[in-house]
Amino acid sequence: MARIFLFGNNIDTDVIAPGGYLHLPLEAQKVHCFESIYPHFSKRAKRGDIIIAGENFGSGSSREQAPALLKEIGIVGVFAKSFSRLFFRNAINVGLFIGTYDSDSTFSDFDEVLVSFENEEIRSQNSVLHFISPSGIPKDILMAGGMINFAKKVIENEDADEDKLTG
Repeated sequence: MARIFLFGNNIDTDVIAPGGYLHLPLEAQKVHCFESIYPHFSKRAKRGDIIIAGENFGSGSSREQAPALLKEIGIVGVFAKSFSRLFFRNAINVGLFIGTYDSDSTFSDFDEVLVSFENEEIRSQNSVLHFISPSGIPKDILMAGGMINFAKKVIENEDADEDKLTG
């Protein structure tokens, strides 16, 4: 079971990963994640939890630390009505699952839910929220755990194919 953390509209990367701490390792940045709007978020969030947000999640600067920091804290997915294009791409690159939804969420903070990435739904005892996940190559990158893992698999497959030809 995952717990939900709810956020509103226009959550920017400066709130997720404040600029004054970007020189620190991700482990040290964790305590500052969302600190201006959700004090102690990093202590409350547990591995496997999710975020449900409104529109324009991840707006602001192109800060790859923002999705990387959420993943480091243990957030397994961020679901929003819309994402900034840069956050969307950075989340895929670091392997943080994202999905969009267009109905109204009836969940509350800390609701316990089951997330089915396969069925594209978040389900509690009283509610279901359907989402749309990335498809095609972005989904392949997510399923590999991010761009670096995806690139390694591509290279391994190319090497295996080359070995078959020269073998």
